[in-house]
Amino acid sequence: MPLVVRTPAGGGRCYGATHSQSLEAWFLHVPGLKVVAPATPADAKSLLTAAIRDDNPVLCVEHKLLYATTGPVPESDAPATIGRAAVRRAGTDVTLVTYSYYVGIALTAAEELASAGIDAEVVDLRSLVPMDTETVLASVRKTGRLVCIEEGTRTGGVGAEIAARVAEHATSTSTPRFAVSPRPTCRSRSARRSNRRICRHRPHRAHGARARAGRVTVMRPVSCRFSMPT
Repeated sequence: MPLVVRTPAGGGRCYGATHSQSLEAWFLHVPGLKVVAPATPADAKSLLTAAIRDDNPVLCVEHKLLYATTGPVPESDAPATIGRAAVRRAGTDVTLVTYSYYVGIALTAAEELASAGIDAEVVDLRSLVPMDTETVLASVRKTGRLVCIEEGTRTGGVGAEIAARVAEHATSTSTPRFAVSPRPTCRSRSARRSNRRICRHRPHRAHGARARAGRVTVMRPVSCRFSMPT
């Protein structure tokens, strides 16, 4: 169903609690709904044009502090590609991933970092659904470091989704996250009997363990080194 909804978002103007929130992460869970968040006047036009021409419902999230922003706008009505991020600043030391109003904040921070000898790359998502994961991964593989910048909440936010995708696809490990111990970690005889009794009669309460022929198999964390794959 073709439908375009424009909505303001973000804080920074001392509005009330119902007017100073970043709730775009709510809509990332809706099947079939696309979500875009422009950061520049040019993107505001091209992404809105793409949304109008799209056959799917599209939510355009517009930060309130960007309404007074001025900048070049293309004369053509060529639409942007929904789902394609933009590298606003190239760098080699750290990747700053953000969207909407905080793209400008990230660019300012990158210039300050440059004065300290840190070359930061700034990735503007532009589209939250679909999200251009490949552009983010390519940048993180190059820099080896990631900083997610957003105004929303940490739990269940856009930044959390980015961090999860990078952790899933852009990192590798040479050792397993967990190792299996053939014996209980408790050393005393009474403690071992207690562990066996728990596993034998109440296996669902044996946290981090499982019962197998009256024995305890404990999953314990081991040291794990992460590196970026080449």
